[in-house]
Amino acid sequence: MAHWGVAMTLFQPLWPTRPRPEALQRGWEEVQKAKALQAPTERERLFVAATEAFFREPASLDYWLRIRRWEEAMEKAYASFPNLEVAAFYALAHLATTPSGTISRAHSDRAAEILLRVYERNPDHPGAMHYLVHANDVPGRERESLEITRKYEPVAPRNPPALHMPTHIYTRLGDWNGVIRGNLRSAEAALEYPAGDHGEFVWDHFPHAIEYLVYAYLQKGADDSAAAQLKRLRATGRLEPTFITAFHLTSTQARYALERRAWNEAVLLVPREPATLDWDRFTWPEAVARFARGLGAWLAHVERQKESSVALMREAGELEATTPKHAVTPGPTLPAHELLGDLLMEQKQPAEALVAYKRSLEFYPRRFNGLLGAARVARALGYEAGARTFYQELLAVADGGMRQPALKEAQTYVAQRR
Repeated sequence: MAHWGVAMTLFQPLWPTRPRPEALQRGWEEVQKAKALQAPTERERLFVAATEAFFREPASLDYWLRIRRWEEAMEKAYASFPNLEVAAFYALAHLATTPSGTISRAHSDRAAEILLRVYERNPDHPGAMHYLVHANDVPGRERESLEITRKYEPVAPRNPPALHMPTHIYTRLGDWNGVIRGNLRSAEAALEYPAGDHGEFVWDHFPHAIEYLVYAYLQKGADDSAAAQLKRLRATGRLEPTFITAFHLTSTQARYALERRAWNEAVLLVPREPATLDWDRFTWPEAVARFARGLGAWLAHVERQKESSVALMREAGELEATTPKHAVTPGPTLPAHELLGDLLMEQKQPAEALVAYKRSLEFYPRRFNGLLGAARVARALGYEAGARTFYQELLAVADGGMRQPALKEAQTYVAQRR
């Protein structure tokens, strides 16, 4: 089973990474060694067979075929041996086959059902807790089993993904202190595990944790802390040259400018930096920088195409609402419905703007600019109770924040209406 374990470390089914050809070949060889040693129990033989199903035909690049074969083989093992370890691995495999490109709870609901049974039998089972957090990392499930997510946070091993994972749920809930707490630990742990064939790189889980820190600090209005983490990332050499690293290098800069409404800084963002990365491999990260420079649909607004600008932003909002959040990012560079609210306010349509802000806050709660926009539009409409509620939540979220004009505005409004 040690050979089976080695093979299992060579692919990460819930990550955006894919095993390289040499990893596929090594996995196949490890599985063959495991088979040759003739496992003494049927349960062990089924485990080995499931992993063999993934690594079969090592020259093939059809990753999703591999994942489906693994899931089908683990389902067979689970049917024969529905005990703790088989159940946990089957739930993981079932989560891994969730259709990409659509928002669906079916696989998450099924996996969570299995994992909760494991947890009931062993409340200290690390796999049950960790995979359950993954199962709940979808719209509509983020508040499920919160007590287990919070329990896992202090008991997770000092491993960057494990320390980071509860913060996916905290991000969906707008618990920015929880996001900061977990990712400070995750970033430090990531520096303890070098990446690369010879340990020559800083693991890309370091920039992953940094992005979540930047995002959370910006929502609290703690722009100085966000800037410090951005500087920390840019000053770190030998970053692993992966899509994850490229995305976070670009996205953190874009967020820092856009969340602060520093439009001149956004215009000056330079795509494809640093030049040491092969940017031809990373078109999505490059697109984030170009989005920050242009804010695409707003061109129609500037050109006084009022109706088409709103139509484009509504279309962007609906598209975003039906698109799953990629695991690499804490959220959209800027939420489309929040931008729609900003656009409608620019065009003096406060009633429709309030609808847009509220919808954005349903998807992305406790965002600084979403709360501020909703408070201002409610105030413009004369909804004093609503404006006071939004301003109060903003003050709670950004307690100690440094965006004083906005926070002073909120403090003054709330104080005048006590």
